[in-house]
Amino acid sequence: QLRLVESGGGLVQAGGSLRLSCEASGSLSSVFDMGWHRQAPGKQRELVASIQTGHNPIYADSVKGRFTISRDYAKRTLSLQMNDLKPEDTAVYYCRHSSISRVNYWGQGTQVTVSS
Repeated sequence: QLRLVESGGGLVQAGGSLRLSCEASGSLSSVFDMGWHRQAPGKQRELVASIQTGHNPIYADSVKGRFTISRDYAKRTLSLQMNDLKPEDTAVYYCRHSSISRVNYWGQGTQVTVSS
């Protein structure tokens, strides 16, 4: 079983930056895809960025050039660097790890609020 814990959310002014982290406990041996998703009030959860071994990261069009996803295997951490934040980036951000057998593991979410 895999447990994911996000941190790093908060309140920031437009144009500011935040760095989200997702620390994993449990076995990562079957994990092949990791990502960050977000869900704003009244909206569906959407993919923000994802990363697979041997592939270039994938970003939602709305965050390209502003967000960067990265992972540190030694620290068992998935990160999301968010720059030039906009009010429309306000949402709860979730970390996801997916196994080879297509089981998705989710964190509890961390709130990001961007004021104008």
